[in-house]
Amino acid sequence: MPDFPIPSISFQLPLSYSIRFGNHLFDLSRPKVMGILNATPDSFFAGSRFMNLETVLEKVRQMVEEGVDLLDVGGYSTRPGAADVALSEELDRVLPIVEAIKKQFPEILISIDTYRSEVATEAVKVGADLVNDISGGLADEAMFETVANLKVPYVLMHIRNGISKMHQPVDYVDIALEVTKELKARIALARKAGIVDLIADPGFGFSKAENQNFELMARLNTLQILDVPLLVGISRKSMIHKTLNIKPVEALNGTTALNMAALMKGASILRVHDVKEAKQTIQLFEKLCLPES
Repeated sequence: MPDFPIPSISFQLPLSYSIRFGNHLFDLSRPKVMGILNATPDSFFAGSRFMNLETVLEKVRQMVEEGVDLLDVGGYSTRPGAADVALSEELDRVLPIVEAIKKQFPEILISIDTYRSEVATEAVKVGADLVNDISGGLADEAMFETVANLKVPYVLMHIRNGISKMHQPVDYVDIALEVTKELKARIALARKAGIVDLIADPGFGFSKAENQNFELMARLNTLQILDVPLLVGISRKSMIHKTLNIKPVEALNGTTALNMAALMKGASILRVHDVKEAKQTIQLFEKLCLPES
């Protein structure tokens, strides 16, 4: 036997949560995977762009086979420099996709990725189960009331200075504490409006420089004080490909590495382009922290 102590692996299990979808409880005591489907021609990762229904359904089938837990459908690219999208065009992009997915895969949970309350309303009408708002309700003052009336869960992301400046870094004295404080304030307002089921997203890549993203990731467990599930979306983002001096198409390995870090800091949901690899990451994580699994 060695005459020195063997260090243990330090990790933070996600807290035990359940999110209600209608009469169904969605168990988040073990991490889940949200697969990305962008109904856009200009999202930063070409592998996530789907403008044709047949192609979308083929990709959904693949994700379902790989074990996806939720699908996130968006019609508005949020990459730096992306063109503005009119409300009517966003609706035309996402509604047929949400409706087609729900018809062919009725059991799959669908998130609508939008900061517009009108899009959230129409998407839920045709089958969306969840609203994922990158603005945390800041871009549309009707969003909180709309989601409360729709009675669906809501992903509230951290952002500063509005949608038009969402990719401009800002100064933080203590990024983990400030993001936590700002999310806490928005969560309180969402609950006051009547939203019951909430998920917090720290907003990696939004209103944050590269080094700030990594500092936030290192202290992600700070956000567990919010007492809501944490969603982490770092899939193929610039914090990975710029740091490694590679292209987004080459950033799967880096994504996997940071997804494991997020899980070890308490993430409940991983939002990803690559479902199979994310599910494998969760499987290995659970082997580390739950050896009986």
